[in-house]
Amino acid sequence: METIETLRLPKHIGIIMDGNGRWAQKRLLERVKGHEEGVRAVRDTVTACRKLGIDALSLFAFSEENWERPKREVDALMRLLRRYLIEEESEILDNNIRLVVSGRVEKLPDFVKEKLLPLMEKSESNTGMYLNLCLSYGGREELTHACRRIAEKVKAGELLPEAITEKTFAAHLYVPELPPVDLMIRTSGELRISGFLPWQLAYAEFHFPKVFWPDFTRDHLFEAIREMQTRERRFGKTSAQVR
Repeated sequence: METIETLRLPKHIGIIMDGNGRWAQKRLLERVKGHEEGVRAVRDTVTACRKLGIDALSLFAFSEENWERPKREVDALMRLLRRYLIEEESEILDNNIRLVVSGRVEKLPDFVKEKLLPLMEKSESNTGMYLNLCLSYGGREELTHACRRIAEKVKAGELLPEAITEKTFAAHLYVPELPPVDLMIRTSGELRISGFLPWQLAYAEFHFPKVFWPDFTRDHLFEAIREMQTRERRFGKTSAQVR
């Protein structure tokens, strides 16, 4: 941690928490055991990011496509989510973390929403760090959702088509107050984003550790940040302009 440049920290880290099922299968365990172990990695990562001073952390917890998994696994994931919200409520509230959600919250079961929505409301005024859980989330769906909302305003005469800018579009995303993602981490060695925050990832730096998510530690997080800090982020400019 001492080698991390604190003045060059990523403001927003996004993580695709991949490999829970394969972690379990390698140990001849049921897939749900991998998800249970993955909760520890979530807890450690949230704590590490908060202590570092990261502004926002987005975790890809459950995609739109994940609803197609076996019902037993989906039910287990929803129960784990509910348990996480119960067990981490004091951690979130006591550490000035604001819980937000990207995704179709209405599709979540009631026994999850009854814990999720009140905690989002309780933490609404917190300013220390955004914890953005991507739940029932699809990147294409988020972009379609934003287009639909903008089209409704144009139809109602509230917005002129020629007045639509990138800023306008960003304001209609699920959680518009989040900054762009600076660092995207996907565990397990897979080399794709799987629809994760496509708008927000436009200029993100990618890091693909081969470790499965349950084995991900703060040391892996620090390594990803340090590696990012060795890169030259030009945002379309030349090296000479950046320097």
